[in-house]
Amino acid sequence: MIYSNACRYAIRALSRLAMLRPDGYVLLDELCQGTDLPRHFVAKIFQDLVRKGLLVSAKGRGGGFALAKKPEKIMLVDIVAAIDGIDDLDGCAVGMAECNDQQPCPHHDQWAPIRAQLKAHMMETNLQQMGNALRGKLDLLGQDIPKLRSVSKPVRIPTGR
Repeated sequence: MIYSNACRYAIRALSRLAMLRPDGYVLLDELCQGTDLPRHFVAKIFQDLVRKGLLVSAKGRGGGFALAKKPEKIMLVDIVAAIDGIDDLDGCAVGMAECNDQQPCPHHDQWAPIRAQLKAHMMETNLQQMGNALRGKLDLLGQDIPKLRSVSKPVRIPTGR
């Protein structure tokens, strides 16, 4: 499965948020600074993720965007489902209406195990792991982990989440 641009940006930005401040608010300008993440596009994606319950936002001093749950509770499948949806994972690789073990398409036998692996990976990988992997990559490249200048106010998670 190839993620949409929006989904790739969401994964990258959320991984960065989990790495920089997993338990507090981050200003979008600070989150995108020093990256090629397009601030305005990420802002639009993040507003959508607020509506879908993966993020919370707060205005004013100490505000910005914060994770709505602990990073270890947000799975990659949650992000992909919120942005791209996951229905395509169950569909036929070549778009046939009927594709199953009894009526396979030309790619069914090769695609079925790949699809199962991809689903398992998305269900087993959490945002904390992705944030840690990003930190490791930056260390490997010899890049400093950005220091946030802003101060976060306490994150208030709406009840029912």
